[in-house]
Amino acid sequence: MARDLRTYLQRALEGEGRPSSDYDLNPELVLPEGRKLRDAAVLIPIVEREGSAGLVLTKRASHLQHHPGQVAFPGGKVDQGDADCVAAALREAEEEIGLRADAVEVLGSLPSHETVTGFQVTPVLSIIQPGFEPVPEEGEVAEVFEVPLAHVMNRSNYSIQYRRWLGERRYFFTVPFGPYYIWGATARMLRSLADRMADDAA
Repeated sequence: MARDLRTYLQRALEGEGRPSSDYDLNPELVLPEGRKLRDAAVLIPIVEREGSAGLVLTKRASHLQHHPGQVAFPGGKVDQGDADCVAAALREAEEEIGLRADAVEVLGSLPSHETVTGFQVTPVLSIIQPGFEPVPEEGEVAEVFEVPLAHVMNRSNYSIQYRRWLGERRYFFTVPFGPYYIWGATARMLRSLADRMADDAA
């Protein structure tokens, strides 16, 4: 089963794709030319449990200044000491949820995603060893949880909603699971992966 999951994910990485954006569902927005984006990276950690695959996500602490209480991948900005985006994603995952790099098999990176906060985020797809016990970083992570991979790869589980942003309607993807409201950049990157999975199965 592990080999099947690995092959499944690697085939999705081989497909054609383009960068995504928080603005994808708002094509009328005109972005400024020459805008400066800061590099960031997130880890998409997938683990097999009893024959099924799960996606590990975090819920950010409610006291944080940016995105409090939101569901997110482990990750953050690329620091000067990071060799590349993969190194940044692995470092952040260890800091935020206690996931050691030697327990991670990196499969590859998806096209980058631009956020409204000015980051160009590289999603790093990976498989992690079974038996991983998360250790949330108390100052940043309120909870670490799993969502079945099948749930977020099923495009029928996604909906489009909107909120007011700078006086305009901002549309975005959501893919809720139980008490967890997965939306925004996290949902958009997952939707990109789900589209690749669907294209591979077609």
